[in-house]
Amino acid sequence: MPLKRFDRPIILGMVGDSASGKTTLATGVARILGEDRVATICTDDYHRYARQERAKNGLSALDPRSNYMDIMEQHLALLNQGKPILKPVYSHEAGTLVAPEYVAPKPYIIVEGLLGYTTRAMRDCYDVKIYVEPDEDLRVDWKIQRDTARRGYTREQVLASLEKRKADSPAYIHPQRVFADIVIQFKRPDGQSQERGRHLDVRHILRPTLPHPNLAPLVDAGAKNELSLDLARDHDGKPVDVLGISGAITDQRAAALENLLWDLIPEASHLRANVGEFTDAENQQVVSHPLALTQLLIAYHMVKAALGIHAI
Repeated sequence: MPLKRFDRPIILGMVGDSASGKTTLATGVARILGEDRVATICTDDYHRYARQERAKNGLSALDPRSNYMDIMEQHLALLNQGKPILKPVYSHEAGTLVAPEYVAPKPYIIVEGLLGYTTRAMRDCYDVKIYVEPDEDLRVDWKIQRDTARRGYTREQVLASLEKRKADSPAYIHPQRVFADIVIQFKRPDGQSQERGRHLDVRHILRPTLPHPNLAPLVDAGAKNELSLDLARDHDGKPVDVLGISGAITDQRAAALENLLWDLIPEASHLRANVGEFTDAENQQVVSHPLALTQLLIAYHMVKAALGIHAI
């Protein structure tokens, strides 16, 4: 879509600890919105130091001092105004900074990474803010799987890195949770300690900072043990709605629920696509229904945010 067709992009923030599932979520949301209409930015590209320099300095990538936070702020503000940026690029494979990339604004922008809500100036640029918070043992499994398969680490190196960063996550990553509109928690079902993919349960903590859809028809259409909507108290004691989706949901029920969610965004009916896909530990493409429903709910908010800004 040409720039003149919209006043400014709709910007989604997706923050969470390393290997919390941000990229998998972002990929599915982009597919729903139309990949040619989405620019995706990873804030890891704003690392100040190469991997060896961080090790020498005794800093982790989670520490704001290891990142160009001011440039990240500046670039988010420019994108929010519909202006292009020359984005830095960090190679995870080599652990080095490489040639920058020209990024033109598109109708939708997804910004995912570790430190996206660190400053007020950055937070003010987002239309929708997600915080991804899987159970910690699950995140560790995902990190070992990803870093050994894609980033050239050994299992021992990954575990050593996690130990070294142990204090940085609560210091720099976890405090950003409070700023999210939705907190997404993937969890292993009770008694399934080896589950790490398609049959995970998921909880959505829905804060009143966004106008969430009426989910009652969705819950009514689901079986009681597959879908739930409850009032609860968040960490700060404030009331929140909690949507629970079981990893045991059947294919037929999931398909019906996905159709109900698509019906909530008729403006995007032409963008219907397969969602919930991810690569498992055996490097196979599989589908998770809780993941698919999560991606659709995030896309719902992006489409609704766009209604008053530019044509769908």
